[in-house]
Amino acid sequence: MSAVDTNARLNEVYRQLVKVIDPEVGASIAKLGLIYDILLEGDDVTVVMTLTTQGCPMERALTAGVERVVRELSWVGAVTVRLVWEPPWDPGMIR
Repeated sequence: MSAVDTNARLNEVYRQLVKVIDPEVGASIAKLGLIYDILLEGDDVTVVMTLTTQGCPMERALTAGVERVVRELSWVGAVTVRLVWEPPWDPGMIR
């Protein structure tokens, strides 16, 4: 896959992630800065993300939302959500 195709797919995934809303905050997880990276390996997508706190009660809902919206893309194979805690999220990450 060319760099142009890769960038187009990364942008497509990001646009999907904007649809996932943190119900506690009422804002997109992408706009909140919770998405740290999107990795492509062939048609498989790994979303590296964090949450506002480690004990976030919305963890399952948010990770399921990420999987759901990314799977909506016709070219996507497997979807993996990898939660990380470094660097820790802070409000300065909001876009």
